[in-house]
Amino acid sequence: MLRRSHLLAALLAAALLVPAAAAGADTPAKGALYHDGPSGRYLLGGTWQLRTTGAWQDITVPYAWNKGDDLQSYLGGVAYYRKQFTLPSAPRGRSWVVRFESVNFRSSVSINGHRLGTHVGAFLPFEFVIPARYLHRGTNTLLVRTDSKTHALDVPYQRLSSRGVPNAGWWPYGGILREVYLREVDQVDLEDVQILPRLPSVSGPAQVLFRVNARNLSGHTVRASITGRFGSQRVRLGSVVLGRGGSRQVSGSLTVRNPRLWEPDRPTLYDASVDASVGGRRVQQYAVRTGIRQLRVTGSGTFLINGHLLNARGMSLHEDTPDKGSALDNADRNRLLDWVQQAGGSMIRAHYPLHPQMYEEADRRGILVWSEIPFYQVKTNYLTNGAVLARADAQLRDNVIDNGNHPSIIVWSIGNELNSTVGRFQTAYIARATRTAKALDPTRPVGIAFAGYPSSGCQKGYAPLQVLGVNLYFGWYLGRLGEISDRSLLSDYLDQLHRCYRDKAIIATEWGAEANRDGPVDEKGTYAFQAQWVRDILTIFDSKPWLAGALYWTVQEFRIRPGWDGSNPWPTSPLHQKGLITLDGQKKPAYDVVAQMYRAHRQLR
Repeated sequence: MLRRSHLLAALLAAALLVPAAAAGADTPAKGALYHDGPSGRYLLGGTWQLRTTGAWQDITVPYAWNKGDDLQSYLGGVAYYRKQFTLPSAPRGRSWVVRFESVNFRSSVSINGHRLGTHVGAFLPFEFVIPARYLHRGTNTLLVRTDSKTHALDVPYQRLSSRGVPNAGWWPYGGILREVYLREVDQVDLEDVQILPRLPSVSGPAQVLFRVNARNLSGHTVRASITGRFGSQRVRLGSVVLGRGGSRQVSGSLTVRNPRLWEPDRPTLYDASVDASVGGRRVQQYAVRTGIRQLRVTGSGTFLINGHLLNARGMSLHEDTPDKGSALDNADRNRLLDWVQQAGGSMIRAHYPLHPQMYEEADRRGILVWSEIPFYQVKTNYLTNGAVLARADAQLRDNVIDNGNHPSIIVWSIGNELNSTVGRFQTAYIARATRTAKALDPTRPVGIAFAGYPSSGCQKGYAPLQVLGVNLYFGWYLGRLGEISDRSLLSDYLDQLHRCYRDKAIIATEWGAEANRDGPVDEKGTYAFQAQWVRDILTIFDSKPWLAGALYWTVQEFRIRPGWDGSNPWPTSPLHQKGLITLDGQKKPAYDVVAQMYRAHRQLR
């Protein structure tokens, strides 16, 4: 038997022994599917090839190779993606970077048989600089080995059922799930660009902070001049000398005297950018559309946007489609937002960072976003593991830096459904993660979502946080010793939370009931039960003027795992059917109930 390293080398060699004509080598098209980012982006679209256990097949990327409903699809594994292309025309001496918006979960990337690097984790982008000596004038072959299986120390980590099958909270689609780009770099590359408006007073001027890392990808020392722009104003951020392969962070600020504010009813956006120039010539521009607004949680726990009290209504979501899995395109993402807005919703949430295009669309539409990293149902014993904490910290840092220019994001969430009794290890994690997020972005509050149980009482470990999300399934699940079996107990529990956490904004981050059939109103799993349950729960929420928001779980059904029943007496595994809309796009009666009550509710006062 070949050793693993020899086997990988053999596969790489075999992958490259394909005529260019057979693979359809093409030149990437200039441009991107979203606005924010550096100049010089080229979409690596067109025809790719995929190989799992058989022959290579033609596909288009993004592509979830294990889309399907059966156990084998769910278990996933290894798949190879290959793309043959020719470099776009560019002046001599340009550098090239390959960027992946998201690969699930592990990836190993090579070009023309040369290893570029590896990456672990999904939902956030990563890049590799391609050494010039690896590139060909003619056809180049990019090969990506992906592995969708997660391990015990990953984020999200692998939980196993009593049968030894992964117990995932959503379907673990594998492969290249968002698009791939080539980036052309002329000497200086701008990365980790943060443009953070701060508004001390809603009637006063705004301070805009610029932070950016400039790195030298050329083969010689360069002096680069870095300039920031916000609207029509400019600020010189600095002149830096960068040795070969060197990098420097620069920062600066400017004042906007009479800012036009971003808020849900009037989402005003400014064009902003950071430019790098060498010898008086601009070599790169990083463009951003962002907004100015003030987010504040008062000492009495009210969440204010530009001085207006927030009591939002919205929906959570998962990236899933009937035929493409989580390999969504812009139309799929826009459809999800359309459904939320058509029902009167103004806020969304997911268990992981979303595609940049979706954030940009939320910016444009005035939709608020609870942005969360997939630190999902992590057991307490893992909170003592340095590798787990390091990966959570890296994902939080990447999320804040990569997505922090979007005014739609109003909360950085550091996790979902850790133990509802906050012990010393979770207390330490919360304190550490809150410090990390606040150091990178002091303009937004930090929160966490937890499962709501009356027996949990008040938890001192939440002290560093400004926002608490509580997942509420009263009258659907039984809970511990049946303590949430009756929906009529919800009102008192919410009042208990308000007394416990007077200084924190509280959002109902999850609440929902499964529905997949007609039947009587008192039978779980029927459309009538779901519609009445939703009406009852929303009536309770509407009676709590201090509540900062309520987000239904979820706008649309999604695949979760084989054997899932969700407490539905007649489930349709593997579908999670709390969605107000079926996976194939049919609205359930509860959607109309939500729409009626959301539209009648004043969400910003």
